[in-house]
Amino acid sequence: MKSEMHEVKAALRQKVHATLKQLTPEKRAAGSAAVCALLKQQPFWQKAAGVLFFAPMPDEVNVWPLMEESLAGGKVAALPRYDPGANDYFACRVQHPQHEIVAGHFGIREPNRACPELSLERLGLILVPGVAFTTAGARLGRGRGFYDRLLAETHTLKCGVAFDEQIVETIPAANLDVHMDFILTPTCCVTCEQ
Repeated sequence: MKSEMHEVKAALRQKVHATLKQLTPEKRAAGSAAVCALLKQQPFWQKAAGVLFFAPMPDEVNVWPLMEESLAGGKVAALPRYDPGANDYFACRVQHPQHEIVAGHFGIREPNRACPELSLERLGLILVPGVAFTTAGARLGRGRGFYDRLLAETHTLKCGVAFDEQIVETIPAANLDVHMDFILTPTCCVTCEQ
């Protein structure tokens, strides 16, 4: 059963990645700008005292511009940082992105070692990347389980961020898969029922 689920997830990842490769740089940029604009209109964004951002990979929505804007507006900003000893990610506070961000273990931008670790409970919102999402809040990650482990113990609101092309009908879910509270794309924001 487990290997069958693994195969279905792997096939879905391939399908979505192939679709995302078809997006032009212009469509990616426009979609990212639309996501940022729509996100700023949401009450859960406006109420959040702090936000866990993510450093987008080339095929992900670019929410990076919102980090500087959030800091200027008085929000606490954080990013995941990889800890090789624990083989896991932890949220770390970022106050000066231009000086505190380095290339991390997997080549993903992350806070340097001087940035303090931060409890997710101190934040009001977590922006979550993924390969695919359902409107019911299921998320398909890259397959290593880092985000599921990072988010497993927190009650902080989780918002999956994606292009419309990443929304799918179903995603097979395992017990450890963490569900989203909201899904946000360039064209809509969906509240997920659990």
